[in-house]
Amino acid sequence: MSGDASDREKIAIDIARRAGELGLKYFRELDKLTIESKGHQDLVSEADRDVETFVRAALREAYPDDGIIGEEHAPAKGSSGFDWVIDPIDGTANFVRGIPAWTVVIAGTRAGVTEIGVIHEPCTGETFHGHRGGGAFLNGRPMRTSPVLSLAEGSVGTGFSNRREARNIVPFIDMLVSEGGVFFRNASGALMLAYVASGRLLAYVEEHMNAWDCLAGLLLVEEAGGRVVVPDPKTVLAEGTMVIAGCKGVFDRVEAICAGAFSPR
Repeated sequence: MSGDASDREKIAIDIARRAGELGLKYFRELDKLTIESKGHQDLVSEADRDVETFVRAALREAYPDDGIIGEEHAPAKGSSGFDWVIDPIDGTANFVRGIPAWTVVIAGTRAGVTEIGVIHEPCTGETFHGHRGGGAFLNGRPMRTSPVLSLAEGSVGTGFSNRREARNIVPFIDMLVSEGGVFFRNASGALMLAYVASGRLLAYVEEHMNAWDCLAGLLLVEEAGGRVVVPDPKTVLAEGTMVIAGCKGVFDRVEAICAGAFSPR
């Protein structure tokens, strides 16, 4: 499987980078963009839909028997047992406001277990990528989670979900700060997970994330030597998951703080 995963990873990287170029064309002409609201702080633009259409077509051409699950269009079933899970623009709120912190996310899964993860940030040209058992990389260079042992030695990424009580992040931040920690939020959960994998953040937490936002990043954190709350393979694609991911030195403490702040799992 490793050879197949490596080939799929390379193709996913190429598709994500090409999709990023398409996204950048829209990003440079925001005044012409059509934007809609899907709910509280939940936006979608024609760029999201067009980039997803591009990614779907490219994946379908490369692997016609695979399934595809994306944020903006209906799932397409496949016969191979392998599913691609995609977010064309993670960080749409940033994108539509001209903030250069958004990503193209492509994960590859089999039976709900993530085997491939690619997170491409077009504005910086950074591609975080890897496959299960093969390590995690940033533009081809190996990356590792932070070696620190204390929350006071770095920042923890935080997100809040409109599918849970958004205010639950407030007690988490209060407890984090009381321990000398610092919270960080850039409104792209996938990018913050990539920052955990690359050692820039100590951890990332969000009470609920959809599969297309988190599966790629969770795999990269694991492959970079970190720890994660492993999603349930039976439900994650359809229902999403709680996300707790971090370097080994702080993971247990972060998980304990989440237990005190978030609703019971």
